[in-house]
Amino acid sequence: MKFLTLIIQIVIISIAVYAAAYTVDETEQVVVTQFGKPVGDPKTEPGLYFKIPIIQRANYFPRNLLAWDGESGQVPTLDKTFIYLDTFARWKVVDPLKFFRTVNNVTGALARLDDILDAAVRNLVTSYPLIETVRWTNRELDTFEIGMDQTHEKRPLEEITIGREKIMKGILEQAQPKLAEFGIQLVDIKIKRLNYVEEVQKTVYSRMIAERKQIAEKFRSEGRGEARKIEGDRERDLKRITSEAYRRAQVIKGKADAKATRIYAKAYNKDPDFYSFVKTLDIYRKTMNKDICLVLSTDSDFLKYFKGYKGKE
Repeated sequence: MKFLTLIIQIVIISIAVYAAAYTVDETEQVVVTQFGKPVGDPKTEPGLYFKIPIIQRANYFPRNLLAWDGESGQVPTLDKTFIYLDTFARWKVVDPLKFFRTVNNVTGALARLDDILDAAVRNLVTSYPLIETVRWTNRELDTFEIGMDQTHEKRPLEEITIGREKIMKGILEQAQPKLAEFGIQLVDIKIKRLNYVEEVQKTVYSRMIAERKQIAEKFRSEGRGEARKIEGDRERDLKRITSEAYRRAQVIKGKADAKATRIYAKAYNKDPDFYSFVKTLDIYRKTMNKDICLVLSTDSDFLKYFKGYKGKE
């Protein structure tokens, strides 16, 4: 019986010790509450701790960096340009006791972050022109594009005075004092994505399309001009080649005719009367037939070879 009672006592003590003990690792911090109210100092160092079982409760909070992802919203800049802005931040719990008393948990803290950070982002972004939110420095941008430098006058890029980095720093400095009341430290905040609203996008795209069409028309015009030049050069070369070939042909033909004439002359000079007779007969053959009627004088030399000719009786 005593042994059984000892066993029961050991089991009860073990359960009590198990219920009273709790551990804290490197990524956690604990606030112990008794009937819902914090007691003692927060446990921020890793190790083994004890509490009163059942009466006290260990409330765990993360000690590492936590993420906040803001909802993208429409924000006007100082120069009345509406943009969609999507931001994100990193934060952590630095005072778990204050964190527990104000927001109680991470979900409540994210709701507070939404309110404070969204307001700070909107306040700072609307206080500066769009270029201040877009650019970090005044370094010269490599925006060279073939044809763009000839379609319109190159305008100097507007210089910034603040820049995105300082705007983000201003948001952090504005939001941090408000978050400190909840035991939260805002580590950093950045812009994830920045874009024009749909109406502005259409205007920007229309302008870009018009510029590209202007560049395309310029290239087409230059191409047509170059084609006309090539065609002109081709016609000129063709005429030059043709005229040169015709000149050479005429020279060769003239030389051939001269040579033939010399040969004929040499041949026919041996008997001029026979040559005259042959040529006259050739003319008769070409000019006289049954459909032609000639009225000539009897003294005409054209019919000299018929003079004295007597046909068959």
